[in-house]
Amino acid sequence: MTQNTKTKVLITGASGLIGKLTLAGLSDKYTFSALNRSKIEGLPCLQADIADLAAIRPAFNDIDMVLHLSAETKLTFDWDATMSTTVLGALNMYRAAAEAGIKRVVFMSTGSTMLGHEWDDTLPYGKLARGEYDQVSTPWQMKKHTDPPRPDSPYGVGKLFGEQAGRWFADNYPMSVLCIRLGAVLDNDKPKLLRHFPGYLAQQDALQMIDLCLSAPSDLHYDIFDAISNNKYRWRDTTHAKNILSWSPTGSSDNFNPDEYR
Repeated sequence: MTQNTKTKVLITGASGLIGKLTLAGLSDKYTFSALNRSKIEGLPCLQADIADLAAIRPAFNDIDMVLHLSAETKLTFDWDATMSTTVLGALNMYRAAAEAGIKRVVFMSTGSTMLGHEWDDTLPYGKLARGEYDQVSTPWQMKKHTDPPRPDSPYGVGKLFGEQAGRWFADNYPMSVLCIRLGAVLDNDKPKLLRHFPGYLAQQDALQMIDLCLSAPSDLHYDIFDAISNNKYRWRDTTHAKNILSWSPTGSSDNFNPDEYR
């Protein structure tokens, strides 16, 4: 890591909501640059398609860490788009980072890696997503990051690939990979749908998680962290992130009335 200066962090997909929040909230702590298809005003930016390994390699020069946000989010049920951007893009990012000797990648994963569990009506999670709270017995079993994943979309499948590719690169290179299974971060910072209430993640809680992963001890080799705010109807366990990173979320979907969303 560069001495006596701020850590240099490359953000892939910096023009999205999480990228904008990161740039606005953490630029005083880190020196950011971007790898993006479109230009990012006021930020050093290599414009390239992340599916093109040769084209993206220069963005990784003289970089300490990578925050990988790039993924196909608009066409989440499109396999071709998922394979090109989410899967191949993640692989290219890891390859370029390994070649450049980068010591840490923070990989932005998603709760969609687990949301397929909502399809099993013998479990409470679908009822919680539908707001059928009176049909769920408490306490329900919380899903942990170590439980078998069950993706709900090609997007979720693609993110699982990124997590497992990160595991391989962390095992085979001197590279730390920390994966964040992000909850529902919304541009208006509040739930937009009833199903957001279990998985809502306040913007400041998301930003805190990103900062903690970037600044985590170098001996934290590989891990997965669920990031969801303190929601009454949450069913993914955030204890691991709190224990390992001292993550302390303060937001909650309990501040909003689910009846207004029915």
